[in-house]
Amino acid sequence: MSLNPRQQLLGMAYSIMPQQQLMGLKGNTMIDPMHTSRQPEMIGPVQNPTMQQLNIGERNSISCTLDENAIMKQVLDTHLPDGTIVDGKSLMQMAEELLQDITINAESTSSVAQTDVVQLEEKYHKIDVLLTSNILSHTIDKLACEMLFKLLTSVDGDSIAISLLHLVENFHWDAKLALILATFALIYSTDQLEMSTDILEQVPMITEYSTPLKPRSDALNELIYSVLELSWCIFQFKELPSVSSKVPAMTRALSTVPTAVYWNVRGIISCAAHITRMGYEYEISSIEIESSELSSLVLKINPLLEFLRKQLEEYNHVIGKKNEMDLIETFSQVLDTAHIDNMNILNILLNPWNEPLPLFDGATKQRVSLEVLRKRNVLLLISGLDMSRDEVSILEQIYSEMRVQGRRMDSLYEVLWVPIVDLSVMNTDKVKEQFEDFMNSMPWYSVYNPSQVGMVQRSIREMWHFRNKPILVVLDPQGKELNLNAFHMMWIWGSNAFPFSIAREEALWREETWRLELLTSGMDPTILDWVRESRYIFLYGGDDIEWIRKFTSNARAIARAAGIPLEMCYVGKSKQRENVRRAIATINVEKLSYFWEDLTLVWFFWTRIESMLFSKIQLKHADDQDLVMLQIKKLLSYDKDGSWGLLCRGSHILTIGHGSTMLQTCVDFDLWKQHIPSRGFDLSFKNYHDKLHGATNNCSRFEFPIVEGSIPEGMRCPECHRSMEKHIAFICCHDQTGLLEPY
Repeated sequence: MSLNPRQQLLGMAYSIMPQQQLMGLKGNTMIDPMHTSRQPEMIGPVQNPTMQQLNIGERNSISCTLDENAIMKQVLDTHLPDGTIVDGKSLMQMAEELLQDITINAESTSSVAQTDVVQLEEKYHKIDVLLTSNILSHTIDKLACEMLFKLLTSVDGDSIAISLLHLVENFHWDAKLALILATFALIYSTDQLEMSTDILEQVPMITEYSTPLKPRSDALNELIYSVLELSWCIFQFKELPSVSSKVPAMTRALSTVPTAVYWNVRGIISCAAHITRMGYEYEISSIEIESSELSSLVLKINPLLEFLRKQLEEYNHVIGKKNEMDLIETFSQVLDTAHIDNMNILNILLNPWNEPLPLFDGATKQRVSLEVLRKRNVLLLISGLDMSRDEVSILEQIYSEMRVQGRRMDSLYEVLWVPIVDLSVMNTDKVKEQFEDFMNSMPWYSVYNPSQVGMVQRSIREMWHFRNKPILVVLDPQGKELNLNAFHMMWIWGSNAFPFSIAREEALWREETWRLELLTSGMDPTILDWVRESRYIFLYGGDDIEWIRKFTSNARAIARAAGIPLEMCYVGKSKQRENVRRAIATINVEKLSYFWEDLTLVWFFWTRIESMLFSKIQLKHADDQDLVMLQIKKLLSYDKDGSWGLLCRGSHILTIGHGSTMLQTCVDFDLWKQHIPSRGFDLSFKNYHDKLHGATNNCSRFEFPIVEGSIPEGMRCPECHRSMEKHIAFICCHDQTGLLEPY
């Protein structure tokens, strides 16, 4: 009858041993140490002299270990690699699977786990195939013979380790360890299938001895676990990309690997020795000593494991930084190079793994290839998962308008969401669900797997100044940058900003003037009607309810007295949205003025104002001679201080001022009304307000979120025109986020 590879392995191992070393109980009966745990008659006093010697020899091998320096010299002398390639990973995986089956259970006093027989048959069939096809099976045979022979002849652990390492001297350190570990696992799991059935016969006798054996079985399991962990850690160094050996962590790790391999081999030998004699009788008093021996090796292996893991972490950090810098350089070079289309830059940015379908189409809800973006204007929407629904909602409206305009201009474009997600939490159910909800809610394309852009996250932050706040990077059909953040343009001019280039932004500003339509754009048709009818219009903001009551009441009073058509619209604040909600509720109940019921419009109003500021700064227009810039700075400063008002006649803005001076101008109507017949209401109101404003000596302050990446070097106060001091502010994000927050 033919033997399978595992049976051949054991046959060869035992065939080379002297017969007397295999003599056991029952009058010189031949004993197979692999099968002794199945024999109920073995339970009793210790009688086997061979196993007694093995027990003593192994126990003394730790306490009487030779000087480690001398041992390590012997270990290094065994290392003569000739470049032989070994599939060490497959051997390690096989060993780990087998060792899971032989993990010691104190309640069985054997190397048998409660394993399904069918699963074992399938597993061993795979192993037989591996051994048959593995050219190193001869080496494993020799290791098995050497290990079993020297264990049963009571050779000490140090000598066995050196002997085994000599047999694998032509392999690299990781391969040596894989071969020895695989040999150990094969020897002590070969008859697992038979044991899984036969062990049931011993249950009554096993139970009596299960409790005292538990400390030793626990210690043995712990040592096997530590050996496996250290082995995989060593293999991780093998799989690292080849880089300069000058990385200190790698140098330290490589100098430690021989020591780690040696002590792992010693751990394997100790496990083998203890498992081998588990089928023989022993004195219960020896269990504590044996447990201590096993634990001593765990205490030797675990610090090595901790040290190598630390070096691995440090190495990965250093290499990660290097790779990031290389990628940034590559990214920069690609952006600066002329291309016939945008595929090169998009592949580097979005598809480093060469996935066939790396994108998700929000319209069809299907995965698609990068080809859908070839030779298109691409707007890269780069954000985290905290992008507000208000932003998405407004962007969707503009997106629809731009799609129509893009077709009309024969300038096709696409929007693509590039999610920047902390990959360490990406696999949690909550984050996965949040990402999928976002992706499915967007009508444009999205990167299907955030991990695809994990490698270029730092490049995006460095090259495009992404600081967690959403940005919109524009690439032309050849992949050339047109704008590092077109959001400002999009919020201000919508689809009219197409194709979102810097040149287009400059042109749009040249056409603009300080007028009401700039502030409200097409946000509200009611306000546009007021403009067309040349009505007087008060836009006002703040969250002080008492000021709102007084201001609206006095404003209506002077309108009646002067006989002018006056409308008022409350536009809230750029932050503290809960206060704004309460103010709107009061305005609604008391019918104080017109207001925006949809708070998204309040958010959008202030987003556009802020975008105007940053657009001007980005274009280096932060000049006091720029009237629009001056007025924008005033408006944002007043919003920061509290209440404010802005008076228009039609589209023409007459004046803007702090809440205190605006209210006082209305209260003091009797003091300036006599000028209305000669100067008109517009000039009379403005002159009196400017007089009050000059007397109050108000100055301004601004806060620039660092996420913008566009903080100006200097700024002049829009009121007194002196240079402003620069401060650093820390602001809690619970109710405000810099100038703006989503509503």
